[in-house]
Amino acid sequence: MKTWWCYSGLPLVVGATLTVSSALAQTVDTARIEAAGQNDWLTYHGSYKSYHYSPLSQINAGNVGNLSVAWIHIPGRSTRGLQSMPVAADGVLYYTGSYSRVFALNGATGEVIWSYFPELDEALIARQTHSPYNRGVALGEGKVFVGTMDGRLFGLDAKTGKVLWETKLIDSQKLTVGFTGAPLYAKGTVIIGAQGGEWPGRGPIFAVDAATGKKKWEFLTVAGTDDAMKTWGNDSWRTGGGGGWMPGTYDSETNTVLWGTANPAPLYDWSGPDFKTQGARPGDNLYTSSVIGLDIDTGKLKFYHQELPHDAWDFDSAVGEFVMLERDGQKYVVHPNKGGFVFVYDRNLGLKNVWPLVQNINFVKTIDPKTGELIGRRDFSVGKVTEPPLCPYIGGGISWNSGSYDPKTGLYYKLGQEWCMTLDVQKTTPVTTPQAQLNIGADFKMAPPPGGEIYGHLDARDPITGAKKWEVRYPEPPLGSVLSTAGNLVFVPDSRGILHAYDAENGAELWNHSDGTGHQGGIISYTANGKQYIAVTAGFGGMLSDDYAPNFGGVYKSMPRDDGALIVYSLK
Repeated sequence: MKTWWCYSGLPLVVGATLTVSSALAQTVDTARIEAAGQNDWLTYHGSYKSYHYSPLSQINAGNVGNLSVAWIHIPGRSTRGLQSMPVAADGVLYYTGSYSRVFALNGATGEVIWSYFPELDEALIARQTHSPYNRGVALGEGKVFVGTMDGRLFGLDAKTGKVLWETKLIDSQKLTVGFTGAPLYAKGTVIIGAQGGEWPGRGPIFAVDAATGKKKWEFLTVAGTDDAMKTWGNDSWRTGGGGGWMPGTYDSETNTVLWGTANPAPLYDWSGPDFKTQGARPGDNLYTSSVIGLDIDTGKLKFYHQELPHDAWDFDSAVGEFVMLERDGQKYVVHPNKGGFVFVYDRNLGLKNVWPLVQNINFVKTIDPKTGELIGRRDFSVGKVTEPPLCPYIGGGISWNSGSYDPKTGLYYKLGQEWCMTLDVQKTTPVTTPQAQLNIGADFKMAPPPGGEIYGHLDARDPITGAKKWEVRYPEPPLGSVLSTAGNLVFVPDSRGILHAYDAENGAELWNHSDGTGHQGGIISYTANGKQYIAVTAGFGGMLSDDYAPNFGGVYKSMPRDDGALIVYSLK
């Protein structure tokens, strides 16, 4: 077994600059993640600012044509593909495969340093709908943290993969759900949210001591306060769903964890316009489909904004991207919502603006950019919804993967999806024993937008106003994350399996390469031995991508659902 510090002391050459990395052999802590050292990718969103941006420029618009595959790692048993976001520190790359498997790899060669395969209850996992994929790990204090589908959080030794502690957080045998999202590390604490939007639970978010694994606090996204409980009629809070299934971020200025929360259950409520008093879950259903700010030390709710009160469409706010930027002396937080809107807040989640990323939105007529009020909302009673179909599709006008903010161009690069669906809304009863059962409340089917075709697009926009500078279109909506770099490049891994590189200023395509199967996970950049690499996960499958073959045919008909690979590029 090789050790991870084998490159300690080597000089790193980055672009034209010769540097000695002071970060080598240093532990990953809050200060280091906040500083977002250019050679590493230390947390799911790259840094606490959620830029998904690399300041590396060795690979740039002038030489990207020479990019080629450096090495590939096959994790094996990639049931339903790969959805992981890799992270990298000191030349070592860490990522997860299906079944919560963790790998530590030599970032220059792909050689396996260690791997960890947790023992899981296969019968339980077979009952889950959101499995067996995993979306990544967190780094901190010499450890690698990973959540499992059976409700446990592990702290592994970053050098050896040895289990240092294991903490059971969810009774997954009773609640059926577990963890698929990556944890967040900050200030000696590991935070992770449960799945659960469609399951009759209460969607907890947990904080655990990074040193010992001891639980510090728990916040329930469904009726987590006395005031919130009043927004769930007929005791519906007991089975309200919720959750926070993607990692949020940490704001050290306010000592706050920012997190997005999932939709309530059932997804498609049949209350019609009387949703305040009628239906399965009367009321606004706080704190589902919201963004929340929690004190990292206590878990106490500090502030929130419910982006979609009484979400009847499954356009939840669990997207974990909180882009923190400054302009003209003001500090903003930019957060996308599955409904296709982008919300702009101040650092205390006070609303500053709302703008639409996609064209095909009809679950509301619009959202007031000053108050956040939903104007002209469509609420359904039992029966079919076909004319017009509901837009966007359940996959969202914006999906859960992340966009990228480039501080050099000042542009926010974000994928949008133009698609709709027909619905047959049905009354359901929550089932909680002996194990919780999925509670959706409708059958649904993908449909084209009224008068148009399904497509996806990469937009380059002003993150505060939403003004668009350029756009690239795709015949099917891409589902992967976006990466921008100081090399004036924007990378987009698409659903057909093509990795594209665009000029960050004008969207001109400069390079592409086929990875052989669709993308639905993360992409990062880092250095090892002074060389810049681009790492992307490939492997299609899962609830959303399973709809591509029947709806789009073509390459998706033969695309496997149980393969995946980590593919790493460098200059020839």
